[in-house]
Amino acid sequence: MVTPVFINRISACLPHEPVDNEQMEARLGMVGGKPSRARKLVLRRNGIRQRHYVIDPATGEPSMSNAQLSAEAIRGLQGEGFELNQLDCLVASTSSPDQVMPGHAVMVHGELGNPSCEVATTAGICLCGMTALKYAWMSVASGESRTAVACGSEVASTLMQARNFNAEYESRIDELEKHPEIAFEKDFLRWMLSDGAGAVLLQDRPNESGLSLRIDWLDILSFADQMPPCMYAGADMQDGTLRGWSHYDADERAKQSVMAIKQNVKLLNENIVKYTVEEALRRIMARRELRVADIDWFLPHYSSEFFREPLAAGLAKVELPIPMERWFTNLTSKGNTGAASIFIILEELFNGGPLRSGQRLLCYVPESGRFSSAFMHLTVVGDES
Repeated sequence: MVTPVFINRISACLPHEPVDNEQMEARLGMVGGKPSRARKLVLRRNGIRQRHYVIDPATGEPSMSNAQLSAEAIRGLQGEGFELNQLDCLVASTSSPDQVMPGHAVMVHGELGNPSCEVATTAGICLCGMTALKYAWMSVASGESRTAVACGSEVASTLMQARNFNAEYESRIDELEKHPEIAFEKDFLRWMLSDGAGAVLLQDRPNESGLSLRIDWLDILSFADQMPPCMYAGADMQDGTLRGWSHYDADERAKQSVMAIKQNVKLLNENIVKYTVEEALRRIMARRELRVADIDWFLPHYSSEFFREPLAAGLAKVELPIPMERWFTNLTSKGNTGAASIFIILEELFNGGPLRSGQRLLCYVPESGRFSSAFMHLTVVGDES
């Protein structure tokens, strides 16, 4: 028998004061001491007005690790009816862990210091927040846990600081005299990504008072059988194949910025809606009943306002044309926080007051790593008073 599972608390942690578009390059630094030619173009298209970084504006150094940021978001879940010593299962996810080993989640557990419990790490890019949530949901639904926490976090800023690209810049100085910028596939993401963490508390019963979100279903689909890698780090693309970081010596890794996050923008633009919206929903709608009239809130994670209209067109193409007045996103004010984004979107909506008992939410998270997609259906339950 499957136990109903409820999201009873949601917390977010966004470090330091917001960074606006004119402050970004000062905080991240200029590669080769020269301003980016791509920055204004990328910001004009993505529509993001402010974001958060763990980089301390006074020192230029990170003020907290990814594990510490995650732990801070999880601590925000504590309150009446839940303390960390009651936690049965902790699942933490990120695409930007502090280290390759050990896993991110055990580092978060170490920061929290709560008693021993089941701990799991999910990896990937934006979608790993949803895989963490699904693991936690299944743990409670199966009866293995009564209380679980899922967390998504990103610390992208430390990967995007100029010092990470200076070795490549210096090794290509002659070429860069003619084209004075690092490759667009790397520079593009310096103006797209930001830092943050979000966490949800899952329990086998709803809140005694106030609202909860019942998880009705969560479907995750990969299209890697049909699509090549599009977004990657710790590797380089050679003849259409990813060559991992361990195939390079330390000097080569630095000169080619192998550890930098990269994205094939053309491949992204041409395929993200087709696969993560249209192909995914065709499969999901064959087994789930989804009607526009039944969806009160649509919570999409997307990396740029550029994708807003294509996303709407993709929904219409599969006969799920959810009106934009029912969409809820905070990309422009909170930035693109990858695996944490859906948690940060949910936190603002859940704690902000507009939800009412009986309303239904459809959440959407795509990932361009090798084109994967998640859709989650939630129902608001409880007393809004």
